[in-house]
Parts: sequence; C-alpha cells; structure tokens
Amino acid sequence: MKSLFYFWMVYLIGAVCVYAQNTDLYSLAKIQNDVKSKRVSSYDRSGGNNDRMEKILAGEKRTLFQVTGAGMINHIWITIAPPPEQLSRNDIILRMYWDGNAFPSVESPIGPFFGQGWNESYPYSVLPLAAGPVDGRGMVSYFVMPFAKGATIEIENQTGREIEAFYYYVDYVELPKLSVDMGRFCAWYNHELTQAPPEGENEWNALGPQGVNPTGQDNYLFLNVKGKGHFVGVNYYVQSPGPIWYGEGDDMISIDGETITLHGTGTEDYFNTSWCPQVIFNHPFYGYARVNNNIGWLGRTHVYRFHISDPLYFDQSFIHTIEHGHNNCLTLDLASVVYWYQQPPLTPLTPIPSKEQRAFKPQTGLWEIHQWRNEWRNAKGGDSKLWGNE
Repeated sequence: MKSLFYFWMVYLIGAVCVYAQNTDLYSLAKIQNDVKSKRVSSYDRSGGNNDRMEKILAGEKRTLFQVTGAGMINHIWITIAPPPEQLSRNDIILRMYWDGNAFPSVESPIGPFFGQGWNESYPYSVLPLAAGPVDGRGMVSYFVMPFAKGATIEIENQTGREIEAFYYYVDYVELPKLSVDMGRFCAWYNHELTQAPPEGENEWNALGPQGVNPTGQDNYLFLNVKGKGHFVGVNYYVQSPGPIWYGEGDDMISIDGETITLHGTGTEDYFNTSWCPQVIFNHPFYGYARVNNNIGWLGRTHVYRFHISDPLYFDQSFIHTIEHGHNNCLTLDLASVVYWYQQPPLTPLTPIPSKEQRAFKPQTGLWEIHQWRNEWRNAKGGDSKLWGNE
C-alpha cells in the first residue's frame, strides 16, 4: 500500500514539475545570460516633463523605434491626444518592419490593433493586449516580437488633423544572436462592407428557404498568407445595420492547400461563446469587449479570440475566412486585425484598405426603424390600422 502511495506521490510531483517548466512563471525564475534590457520611449531628452512626440501633422510619418542587431520586443505602451472621438485611432496607421525588410510585417490602424474599434475607446483586456484606464486610452502589447538584424516601428497620421501628443514606451531585450527557431510577429487589418445576395438578407429563413455554402465562396477574409508559421488570434469588429442576429456564419480555415481543413458551426462558436451573446465578457483568450445597446443585434460588437494554448499551425499556406450570416446572406460592416508568427523569409502583406475604404458606417437606430415601418405600411396599401406582422 505504501509503495502505491509513494508511486502516486512521485507521479504527481513529476507532473507538477513538467507543468511548471512549460509556464512563463517557471521561465521567469531562470537567470538569463547575455541579455540586456533596453527601452526606446518618448521621454523628454532635456530632462523636463514634456515626455511626448508633438504636433504630428496630417499625412506625416514618424519613427517610434529603430534599432539594429538581434533582440525581442516584449512590451509596448501608447497613449494619444486628443481623445478618439476627436482623433480617430482608425486613421493612425501602425507599421512594424523586421530585419531590414523594405515592407512591413505589421500594418493596421492603431486602435483596432490594440482592441479599440471605430472611433471609440473602452476597456479591453486579453493576455497579449490591453486598453486600460482611462476609458481604454492606455494601449498595451505584451506580444513577443523577435528580430535578428534590426527592427523599425512607425506611425502614419491619416486622420486629416494634427496629433497633438503621442506618448510611448517600446521595451525590448538585446541579444547576441536570435535563435533560428524564432518566428516573426505579423499582424494585418482588413475591412469590408459585405453584400447580401439578390434574394435579400434571408437569415433564420425570414424570407424563405435558405441556400447553402459548402465552399466558403464570398466569405469575409481574416487572413490569406503563404509560408510556414502559426496563427495566434483575431480582433473582430462587427457593425450590423439591422436587428437580426449577425452570427450564423461559420468559420472556415484552409491549411496547406486543403479545401477546408477546419470547419466551424457559427460565429459565436468560433469565439467560444453560445446562443447569440449580447453581454460584455472578458477572458484572457476570448470574449466580447463591446456590445450594442440597441434593438436585437443592431449596432456595433467587438468580439475576440486568441489561440494562446491552441495555435493553428501551417507549413505552406493558411486561409482563414468566416461567413457574414449563414450562406453570406447579410450586409455587414466588418473589420478585423489578425495576429500570427511566421518563419523568415517574409513576404509583403496585402495592402490594407485605404482611409476611404475602411471608413465605418454611421449607426442606425429607432429613427431609421420607424422610417422602414412607414415604407412597409405604404407598400401594404397605407392602411392606418396595419400592425406590423400582417
């Protein structure tokens, strides 16, 4: 009996040790050699308190960070003035370049990159990213961003007005050499106003029998990339002009040239939720950072999913799409930022949508619904006693 007890004790202790060795807390206790902590920030070089970049003109680019040699960025913090309702973070473009490449491997509006949709700011917290007090205006990244020959981070002001103040830290470690098995951090923004089919927005069979979509044709695109790496997450920004549920669309992922490798069962299912959620929910890996407070699902929703413990691996290519409503039946204003690591040599990203293309639509509400009801009443002959479900 004692021998069995000791066997299980040894087994459990061993299991705990194996678990500990695979966590960051275990690695945190290890003493490192030939590693130097470095920082580039917007501090006042004169020793004063004017710790910021100032007066970034419309159309101007500014370099935040530029170093040579090998290293890994492990922390970024940014805050900007004026606030988002006056200076949209959707029109400040963030770009990151690795190893002397002439093209960026990160290209995204700065707000959506840090989990801030539209021209809004709100609290947001996942394991690698956050937007904190006050009102989500402190934007933070803990993504590890390795480089072997140097790195550059820049912003471009496409807002049409001056950025009055831009504060930032970029913390990194300087290394004698980067391990060859380290991927390069990549991120890419997309935006699309999707189209309903000729038969109309027939979700939940509201207009008749629904069609099928076995191939993913006309799905919204999260990412299409060639090379070897692993996909680690997405911020997804949905604006619906109507009150019907927007999330019947399945996720469809094709890996290494296969037609559909991973096929999901619905938008909320891919994002680890269920039954048409409309509540704020924050988990380190997934959740709803912003939901509409309107009728049904009318309005803006920000949902996110990070593959921290379950990366999606690819050796040759990776295509990640999602339907906009079942069988792509809904007109939606969609935007996304995806994050992945890729083995060098890297290739240029598809250019992100222009300022005009990524402009978000105005919100619809009670006024528009009342107008729609009036048009419906007129189409039914104008009877003053029409109720609405005839």
